[in-house]
Amino acid sequence: MLSWQDWVLLFLFLGTVAGISLWASRGERTRRDYFLAGRSLPWWLIGFSLIASNISTEHFVGMTGTAARSGFAVASYEWLAAPALVFVAWWLLPRFLKAGIYTMPEYLEYRFDRSCRSILASFMVVFFVLTVLATVLYSGATFLSGVLKLPEILMNRFDLEESGARWWSFQLGVWGIGIAAGIYTIFGGLKAVVWSDLLQGGALLAGGTLVAFLALHRLGEGEGIWSGWHRFAEQNREGLHVIRSWNDPDVPSLSLITGLWIPVMFYWGLNQFITQRTLAAGSLAEGQKGILFAALIKLFLPFLVVIPGMMAVQILADRLPVDQMDGAYPMLLRELLPAGLLGLMLAAVAGSIMSTFNSGLNSAATVFTLDLWSVYVQKRMTEAEAVRIGRIVTALLAVGACLWAPVIHAFDGVFQYIQEFWGFVSAPTCAVFFAGMVMPRVPAAAARCSLLVGPLLYLLSRAPSWVWTEQDVASMASPWRMLHAYSSMAFLYHMFVLFLFLLGLMAAWGGWAPRIEGKPLPEPKVVDLRPMKGLRAAGYGVLALTAALYLCFW
Repeated sequence: MLSWQDWVLLFLFLGTVAGISLWASRGERTRRDYFLAGRSLPWWLIGFSLIASNISTEHFVGMTGTAARSGFAVASYEWLAAPALVFVAWWLLPRFLKAGIYTMPEYLEYRFDRSCRSILASFMVVFFVLTVLATVLYSGATFLSGVLKLPEILMNRFDLEESGARWWSFQLGVWGIGIAAGIYTIFGGLKAVVWSDLLQGGALLAGGTLVAFLALHRLGEGEGIWSGWHRFAEQNREGLHVIRSWNDPDVPSLSLITGLWIPVMFYWGLNQFITQRTLAAGSLAEGQKGILFAALIKLFLPFLVVIPGMMAVQILADRLPVDQMDGAYPMLLRELLPAGLLGLMLAAVAGSIMSTFNSGLNSAATVFTLDLWSVYVQKRMTEAEAVRIGRIVTALLAVGACLWAPVIHAFDGVFQYIQEFWGFVSAPTCAVFFAGMVMPRVPAAAARCSLLVGPLLYLLSRAPSWVWTEQDVASMASPWRMLHAYSSMAFLYHMFVLFLFLLGLMAAWGGWAPRIEGKPLPEPKVVDLRPMKGLRAAGYGVLALTAALYLCFW
């Protein structure tokens, strides 16, 4: 059970974050204020917001659980984010800020047509609810239930059976997070989100560092953290490699140069959930500084997230059930942290849950309001009406995510669920944006077709492995066995195949029926577009550091 000191620190921290965030966002009247924080964010706030929005219980539950099951290879999701962010700073952000866009779908209207914008916007809203929002609620409720021991409390207080107590504790966590995070997102907008990101992200990084050092100290058995590291490395010699076999189920080796780049580039460069912070930069230079700052932090995150998941197996031993690896980090916290410190870390993780959830809410509401509602329902929306619609949509999306969250129980690990489900959107989106930027002859019809056909092809690639088992196909004809073998490959390979197919389709379409006259992108000059000084050198430094880490853990 938590001590009274833990409870006091928990509520004090969360109350302080909510108060400061709402104070910072006071006086918002326009869509520019509510959805893009007035386009005034400095680099340090952008950098921390990118990291805090990204890190949540999908990391401290999903990624640590994956690491506990299969080792260090999952760190590639973090390390490849660094070169992806360099690419965003060098190439994508200047284009987006020059066009003065509010959302990623808006860019597709300028390059192709309004239908492309609407298709992508619809997909983004749906998948924000199914992936970002629902998984944060699921993993957050799982985390809080484990640390607070809510099932035991409900069993003792209300004489419930264990299964019923687990169900009710999960529902309490889901709806508690959804309501609490939704309230100050509804009233505060993006500025409230990024200020809460700053406070909660800083606390989370500090707390994660503390837990990692305490875990090393425990493994060192009184001989220091270096001794703990040597004992950990000796016992996990096989698991501390990022390069696995080509058919590894989690991170196959060939995906490092093929399919893994697609979800990484989509997430950090084309995903409204992330890019909204960079679109709100006070200038191009501030946005680029914030992105490179976030890239440096991403390189160190595996040491705070992935390795503690592996350490939990070693420290907890038989007390960590094989079928409950997603609970590794919560159990590690209870094992290592004394009263007071447990409350601080719980506050930091609870804050990260709120941070990611409210970031996703604000981004989904932005896309729905500006890309769908203002285009098809209320075309002459005033600034005040845009803010009001955004707030209503935020509340409705929060409720939808709370209702969907329990469905994730049926999947094998929350992190795998997130990555696999984003595949419906990430490969088609990457292909269409890539074609739009480097293939001037590709017409709007080709982009529309790719956005609509892409998710269907991804479903057809994955579905046979969901429906048939090895025993089912053993007696089938050879073509069906081949189809099942292809479907059973890692989803990262399917994403790469789909990406190449859609690019080929659009290139062929552009050759057969090319776009006759290009439509120039707008140049409203909303911010200073001068790049940061030393941009190339800083980017090459991040790339060199990424390569060095891969060599160390090859």
